[in-house]
Amino acid sequence: MPRAQIACRCLLAGLAACLPITAQSLVARLANDHLRVAAPQLRFLTGKVLERLHNGAPVALAFQLSLTPEGSLGAAARDIVRFVISYDLWEEKFSVTRLGRSPTSASHLTAEAAQAWCIEALSLPVAGLAESKPFSLKLEGRIEEPKEEGGQEAEGGISLARLVELFSRHARGQQERWTAQAGPIRLADLRKSSGRAR
Repeated sequence: MPRAQIACRCLLAGLAACLPITAQSLVARLANDHLRVAAPQLRFLTGKVLERLHNGAPVALAFQLSLTPEGSLGAAARDIVRFVISYDLWEEKFSVTRLGRSPTSASHLTAEAAQAWCIEALSLPVAGLAESKPFSLKLEGRIEEPKEEGGQEAEGGISLARLVELFSRHARGQQERWTAQAGPIRLADLRKSSGRAR
């Protein structure tokens, strides 16, 4: 193998190891005229996040689900939800609170259940979406650092515009981020799958 090709492969491997982003596949489904997703392989309660939780510190996370029609340069729809996760050292279980105007919470969860609870909270309406036009879905998650949490509004938390801006930014240093994607998908195919499931 030529030296230049070896050097290129090594460089790419090194860059991949440095990037604090974990990409996984996303599974889409239709539920009550909303798109919902699952990311069964996505694990975000690991590493530094888990270490912070085991040290008794709650961790704030934000997730964004976006839909981009095929051929479009930008997302046509997005849902952004914020969570705070804590860990009970005695019971060795997780608690999750969804922040925002209609806060909800769940407790006594395993790591797998807590992760699934967060992802299942995201949804996108399908109204106005063409039945046969392909689109892709992208799920992005990230830790909210204390500096970012400081500018929250009293009721609804950090503003939607601020969250969109945070997701558009590159991760700083070793800031952890996660992504999962699905597509191309057609609404008509999801309707067929949903009908078969029923």
